[in-house]
Order: sequence, then C-alpha cells, then structure tokens
Amino acid sequence: MRYFFHIAYQGQYYSGWQKQPGVKSVQEVIEQTLSKILKSPIAINGCGRTDAHVHASQFFFHADIEKEIDFDLLYILNKALPYNIAVFDIIKMEGKPHARFDAVQRKYDYFVHTFKDPFLSTQSSFYQLNNLDFDKMKAVVKLLPQYKDYRAFCTHPDKYEHTICNVMEAGLFVNPKGNRFRFHIASNRFLGKMIRIIMGKLIMVGKGELSHDEFESELISLKPSKLSLPAHPTGLYLSKVTYPYLNLEPHTEFIQGVQETDWI
Repeated sequence: MRYFFHIAYQGQYYSGWQKQPGVKSVQEVIEQTLSKILKSPIAINGCGRTDAHVHASQFFFHADIEKEIDFDLLYILNKALPYNIAVFDIIKMEGKPHARFDAVQRKYDYFVHTFKDPFLSTQSSFYQLNNLDFDKMKAVVKLLPQYKDYRAFCTHPDKYEHTICNVMEAGLFVNPKGNRFRFHIASNRFLGKMIRIIMGKLIMVGKGELSHDEFESELISLKPSKLSLPAHPTGLYLSKVTYPYLNLEPHTEFIQGVQETDWI
C-alpha cells in the first residue's frame, strides 16, 4: 500500500534531502526511523531534492508499506524522529501516485535579514547590506514569469534534458523598515541551485552591480553576463508542493506568519 507523508524539516544540520554516502541526510534519517518502527526495510521517495542546509516548510514523500497501518504511526514516528523533522499527515493513496513526478507546482521562499540577529541566524540569510534598491530588484523579479529557459541560472545545465521551467509566480516583499525581505517563486520544476543563483543576482541588482538590461539579457541569451555566487542556503525554504489530487496548506506557522505580515 502506498502512503504519502506530509512533513517539514529544518535543513541546517543536514546535507540535503537526498541520501548520500558519508553524510547525514533527511531521507536517511527518516528511512532508518521508519524501518525500525515497522521492523522491515523501508525506502522512501521525496518530492524533490533540497540542497545542503536548505529548509522545507512543506515536503512530501511516499513509501510502499506491505500491511495497512493499523496503529498510531504518526505519533510514534514524531516521537522517534529528531526535533528538526516533523510529520503532519500520513495519507493512504489509491494506486501508485509518485511524490516527485506527480507534483505540478513547487513554491520556494528565500528570506534575508540585513542586521545580525541570533534569533534569525538559522531561519534567514544574513547579508550586511545597506541602501539596497528594492524598486530595481522588484522590477527584475517581474521579468521571471515572462521567460521559460533558465539555462543561465543553473550550475550544471548540461546534465538536464532541458532547462525549461514554467515559472508561474515571482515576487519580492520588503518589511516596512527595509531590513528584511523575502523572495518568492513558484514553478513546475527548478534546476540545480537556480533559486540561490537568482537570489545572488537580485542582490547584485540591489547593490547596483547588475543592471535590469544585463539581468534580462541573461534570460534571453541563456548565458550569464556577470558571474555571481549562489546565495547562502540558510534562508531558502521549499514552502509548498501541489499535486492534481492533493493540495494541503503548510502547517508551519513560521512561514505563514512571515508571509502574512504587512510586507510591501
């Protein structure tokens, strides 16, 4: 029987979602915990692959379990998992839906604060920046849904069959003080470090190091006109995943609370 698991995790202590030799991953921790509880080897398939130290305020994986779950697995699993991984729902599915391949939209949010704050250090990326031009940053963000090929914003584009992404939403939101901001983007798929590369370029635009025309020329020519380092992973969240047959709101109040503030 196939089950979907609706979860969230803080990524700062993990080398990403995907299981890899010699490093600690979210997938490996969950597989080991589930296998111990169910007394049988369990393999899971996630809805995507977050980078090392990237968070997920909503994430899904599926697992095939021989017998129907007839006990409170949700309670037991949450007790056994570390504090930085939470399971919200376990959903019995009909047929063989796939957590990764069936997803039709993924949303990400990237948070930045421009002042040192120990309470934000694991939730948001710290960039000590002054006088960013948010109007210019918002203007280039509006370009993103107008283009489909994101080859210029990918670390290794040749490893993909294609670099087409259907970006449906993109926005930049700033708090009234101008010392915190959030970049939001939604697409059917994302390329390797694509969001962090875009974020790095947005910061360059805000600092006056990359113009609107130069940013757009990269989308048109598919080649970066000016190289930039990907933004830090800490502030990036996979914040929502949608399926044709499943559309749940995230449970995490941190993301919801920040998104519902009067940021402009």
